Amino acid sequence: MKEYILAHDVGTGGCKSVLVRPDGRAESKVFVPYATYYPAPGWAEQDPQDWWVAVSKGTRMLIERTGISPAAILCVTFSTQQLGIVPMGSSGEPLRRAIIWMDNRAEVEARRAMKRFGGPVIFAAIAGTPLSGKDGIPKLLWLKRREPETYAKMVCFLDVGGYLLYRTTGQMAMELSGAAVFGLDLKRKTWLTGIMSYVGLDPKKLPPLVRSTDIVGKLGRVAASECGLLEGTPVVAGAGDAPAAAVGAGAVEDGDGHVYLGTSAWVSFTTNRTFTGRYGAVVIQAADPEKNFLHAQMENAGGCVRWFTEQFYRDLPGVHSSDDLYSLFDEDVGKSPAGAKGLLFTPWIFGERVPFTDTFVRGAFLNLSAQHSRPDLARAILEGVAYNLAWTLESVERAFGFFLPRLRVAGGGALSSAWMQILANVTGRPVDVLADPQEVSAVGAALTAAVGLGRYPNFASLKKLPRIVQSFEPQGGMGETYAHLLREYRVVYRRLRPVYRRLNREGEVKPPAEPEMSSVP
Repeated sequence: MKEYILAHDVGTGGCKSVLVRPDGRAESKVFVPYATYYPAPGWAEQDPQDWWVAVSKGTRMLIERTGISPAAILCVTFSTQQLGIVPMGSSGEPLRRAIIWMDNRAEVEARRAMKRFGGPVIFAAIAGTPLSGKDGIPKLLWLKRREPETYAKMVCFLDVGGYLLYRTTGQMAMELSGAAVFGLDLKRKTWLTGIMSYVGLDPKKLPPLVRSTDIVGKLGRVAASECGLLEGTPVVAGAGDAPAAAVGAGAVEDGDGHVYLGTSAWVSFTTNRTFTGRYGAVVIQAADPEKNFLHAQMENAGGCVRWFTEQFYRDLPGVHSSDDLYSLFDEDVGKSPAGAKGLLFTPWIFGERVPFTDTFVRGAFLNLSAQHSRPDLARAILEGVAYNLAWTLESVERAFGFFLPRLRVAGGGALSSAWMQILANVTGRPVDVLADPQEVSAVGAALTAAVGLGRYPNFASLKKLPRIVQSFEPQGGMGETYAHLLREYRVVYRRLRPVYRRLNREGEVKPPAEPEMSSVP
């Protein structure tokens, strides 16, 4: 009987449930979407129950589709979006909807917290990057100040992965890579309770910590019944989506890096070192408990494509599914020349983290004229993300001494040949696309679990498992065009920064009485 690891990649738009063989091959997958709520400008929330419904439904669908026996499942594990906050009550239920990573409501709290350390400049010198309204500690402080009853009732907070570990095993815990984005001593693998207390948070509300490879518990009776699995199936902690993707990409040794293009995008390196971040990049816990992870995350990449296709393609004739949307989008991209006739797009539609940290910036089309058409706008979006990635890559390499001579790319964006060629041309570097790029985080979580189960002796033994299925070389004659546009792209933020701050003025935003639900998963 074949054996599988069931890995759930619980992202922003939905949950990918993947049956992964112990050798890292994705055998079968299903995707279950869920909603994101935007109660006020800059806010983003999800219902934790929706995550669990997607996990359990996806599991049942996989079992039915493949016909495998639940006894073939070696364990269940997770790769999850990071920086989610789920306040848990004493009865084991969430006290409110989760505040997710995209949310930037806590700018006031971020400034106040930094003031206790002498201000943003001094704080950035200590931590490597200033706090923003998107970060975990400011959001917890927002909860304490704006929803004091919820904070008082909260026995602990969990992130997305922690909540799903609780639903499957009944244990409240947080995995190290998830905890690291809130405040973790990377050497001791303990919470930074002193800093938490200093800024006004109660360390007693911090959950216990587990390693990525730990068997947190066994699948409980209720969870097993809802998923169609065997009670007692081991549940391995797994890791955050970015550290898990590094494992799935084979970037497991010191200096190994990868690029991810999904809803968000990132450039990341696995490292033996512990150092201070810069340019919005942070150093957190890797999936490997013995290593760290340099993570430089752009807030939006594929999210910009999704927004554009939903707004400008959804009502076109012949559009019946998301596949139709993206097919038409790709066709349009091919109709526009390199450089999109001088049109620039900034992908900062929900603020930005790298190569600068700023919650007030927004997306824009610049240099738009009557000569431009929809295909030019489509191409400009892909090029804008590539410019931001190139800027980020150069900043990270210069600051930390890492270098990626070839870009190993994962994520749904890697399925677009046009985007991969643009990325190669903009960066001037070859691009290698991984097999099953959308499942790389799930595969990485499964391989992490395989180490935890003793199927592999260590993470280094996973390095050669990922497969490259396609490569793109920089095309001659494109370098000068893109170098010129990249220089101008860098100028945009510096020149428009004060405009964005005036347009998206600092201060508190009060939500409407009735929160609205996005129609887009």
